[in-house]
Amino acid sequence: MDQVFEIPEEPNVEPTSSLEEDVIRGANPRFTFPFGILFSTFLYCGEAASALYMVRIYRKNSETYWMTYTFSFFMFSSIMVQLTLIFVHRDLAKDKPLSLFMHLILLGPVIRCLEAMIKYLTLWKKEGQEEPYVSLTRKKMLINGEEVLIEWEVGHSIRTLAMHRNAYKRMSQIQAFLGSVPQLTYQLYVTLISAEVPLGRAVLIVFSLISVTYGATLCNMLAIQIKYDEYKIRLGPLEVLCITIWRTLEITSRLVILVLFSATLKLKAVPFLLLNFLIILFEPWVKFWRSGAQMPNNIEKNFSRVGTLVVLISITVLYAGINFSCWSALQLKLADRDLVEKGQNWGHMGLHYSVRLIENVIMVLVFKFFGVKVLLNYCHSLIALQLVIAYLISIGFMLLFFQYLHPLRSLFTHNVVDYLHCVCSHRHPQGRVENSEPSADAEARQSIA
Repeated sequence: MDQVFEIPEEPNVEPTSSLEEDVIRGANPRFTFPFGILFSTFLYCGEAASALYMVRIYRKNSETYWMTYTFSFFMFSSIMVQLTLIFVHRDLAKDKPLSLFMHLILLGPVIRCLEAMIKYLTLWKKEGQEEPYVSLTRKKMLINGEEVLIEWEVGHSIRTLAMHRNAYKRMSQIQAFLGSVPQLTYQLYVTLISAEVPLGRAVLIVFSLISVTYGATLCNMLAIQIKYDEYKIRLGPLEVLCITIWRTLEITSRLVILVLFSATLKLKAVPFLLLNFLIILFEPWVKFWRSGAQMPNNIEKNFSRVGTLVVLISITVLYAGINFSCWSALQLKLADRDLVEKGQNWGHMGLHYSVRLIENVIMVLVFKFFGVKVLLNYCHSLIALQLVIAYLISIGFMLLFFQYLHPLRSLFTHNVVDYLHCVCSHRHPQGRVENSEPSADAEARQSIA
């Protein structure tokens, strides 16, 4: 489970003897105000209210197709959000009729936010008092470049509050990539073809854009925590700022390109986009079937094989939704016990950004040469160039983060510079050999390379 409480920068170290290894006793954790829970609830309510308002406006104006798609995107993401919170909190095995009723009317995040706030206020009133029920948590931590093992006592109330934050992080992912991304893309498309931006649609676009950016930023943080689950990880303001700029430029440029491409080709763009999504969706399953591995049964002990299959399909849909708009920062591996590839796979990251860059360039060229001039009163060439440059800048911020700002970059066996040097060193000798006549010296150089 994600550790959301804080510890001092210089923990009170009390080495304790152990038969296996030395353990440093850390200071008692400090609980923090659940700003993330409040912000996620605010985004959920704001996007839901603005979407329902636009549904009402579209219905009033007899715009049936626009109303149907807007309402469908809202309902699908809302239902998935409710199921995510129920699954994380394991409410089906508990007697909580009020919570289930609130989830049934799509207000689950609101009641969960109230529960988290009540738990925080209870902890705040009892601050300084020792809890009767505590558990020990051990995490590795890098202090002055050295890896040490630190142990904390975590109270039951703090762990409950951590479970709430953990649930809202997952909820923000679902809302961002299964609801806000299609909603934002569609509302931008409607704005482009209608050549008007009413206030309600502008509010919906702003909420969706903030939700997508926030979800993508959390995606990076969760990926680091999942890959390095044994380590206590800290992300400073500079690291968070770099991730936010990287994800904002990447998602914004990608979605705008998709909108311009769809507005140019209309229905002809649907097969291309659908094929793109289906390839991402079925890629983990094809690798799973080729590996011949058994279906993992450690997701939830009370789940049947059908329940496990449903959860795996939901995870795969979310994985495809993330990779369709940006890099997921994780590689799904259904044959593995943890369902993800724990290693730092530079090849997977490089392949993703290379394919996406080629796709974006192709779609931008289609818009430049076949786009209708009535759509925009601006130079198509300038718009195309700005979108490609924005995507390249996002890649630059991504490389900057992994090379200099990643909190555990000292654990990498190879960094970004090493990977790029390896790729260039393999291409350079091949090009030199092809341009020269076959000789004994050339063969010797090629064998050495």
